[in-house]
Amino acid sequence: MSLNFAAAKATTMHNHSHDYHPHHHTHALDLSQVNRSLIVGIILNILFVVAEFAAGFFSNSLALISDAGHNLSDVASLALALLAFKLLKIKPTEKFTYGYRKASILISLLNAVILLIAIGSIGFESLQRFFNPQPVVANIVIYVAAIGIVINGISALLFFRDRKKDLNLKGAYLHLLVDALVSIGVVAGGILMNVTQWLWLDPLISVIIMVVILTSTWNLLRDSLSLSLDAVPANIKIERIREAAMKLSGINDIHHIHVWAMSTAENAMTAHLVFSDSVTHEEALALKNKFKHTLAHLGIQHATLETEVVGYDDEKHDDKNCKR
Repeated sequence: MSLNFAAAKATTMHNHSHDYHPHHHTHALDLSQVNRSLIVGIILNILFVVAEFAAGFFSNSLALISDAGHNLSDVASLALALLAFKLLKIKPTEKFTYGYRKASILISLLNAVILLIAIGSIGFESLQRFFNPQPVVANIVIYVAAIGIVINGISALLFFRDRKKDLNLKGAYLHLLVDALVSIGVVAGGILMNVTQWLWLDPLISVIIMVVILTSTWNLLRDSLSLSLDAVPANIKIERIREAAMKLSGINDIHHIHVWAMSTAENAMTAHLVFSDSVTHEEALALKNKFKHTLAHLGIQHATLETEVVGYDDEKHDDKNCKR
């Protein structure tokens, strides 16, 4: 029998289709692998931070101390990211029906704030050094920064594969990659100081580090703040969702589209699908399942879909009069 207007009120009108289980594809995160990468990254960077702080103190190099401070903030970021992925495994409860997935977004925002604080402290100390240059043991600066290139490069590679799948992993990858580039700059600055004895190069390198950190942090701050306010994730395009729905024969329209991030790696969506009145109940279910499969490929793991038929105005009908 056709899914006409009268039948719709008795069967599928305002029928909710829920999918609370992520649709798994090859791009899904391997949480065990991610956890191992984070732990290795934390250990490597803790060891290097200790060595770099000590070297900066004994060589009187603000550049090394500044870079060590930044690396310490990276350790905190990696530790918080590890915590975020641990929280993802906590099962939903009656009070927290999505579990603690949202914590990963808040942690990403906290990471950005930590980096901004580090930038402020580096800037203040650099200003002091410009007015009061201090002698620096350039050879120590060169050797330690060279080690930093290797440590940060290896750490960044740990997250290269998954950098596009999760905001926290993207932040970790970018920060570690930037650290490797900054270490290259510190090595170059140390060589110049050896040759020229220009003491002002040390605070200048610190300022450059500060600018680089600010540039890489700004996008992370913007994205994490947007997601915490339930903005549409940057990798999701509403128009692509609309186009995907309209390509399916039997779907006349899609509206009331709402997309938000449940975590830094999972997205959710609600929408109303408008079917042709010739679509049967079985065909409607098949269309919704097919559309949800398409949504999974578009980066939406959880979809809740309401169904309507042509000519039905949902705003003029009370849900209590409709069977779900």
